[in-house]
Amino acid sequence: MEKINAIAALSALGQETRLDVFRMLMRAGPGGVAAGDLAERLGVRSNTLSTHLAVLVRAGLIASEREGRTILYRADFDGTRALIGFLVGDCCADRPELCAPFITGLSGALPAKAGS
Repeated sequence: MEKINAIAALSALGQETRLDVFRMLMRAGPGGVAAGDLAERLGVRSNTLSTHLAVLVRAGLIASEREGRTILYRADFDGTRALIGFLVGDCCADRPELCAPFITGLSGALPAKAGS
């Protein structure tokens, strides 16, 4: 990921509604959430939400797909992975053992899978 793309992604997440949308779509997984459902769950007007969704799409953090008359939004896991990789890519340069606590902490911060 280029620095300019990372800046766009971080800027997109630096707004409360967009961060809420992104987190909701991350929780939803590959199934995504319909735009109308997002608006209802977040208590945001559709036209306002549309603007926020466009910012997140341009930042490469979410993607949309039309299914009939519904537009589904999903987290873009490749874009998210690229952002995380950019942020931690230089971690501890030539001393990867120093990053072990960070990596362990990151995986410990992830929600447990059902049935685990």
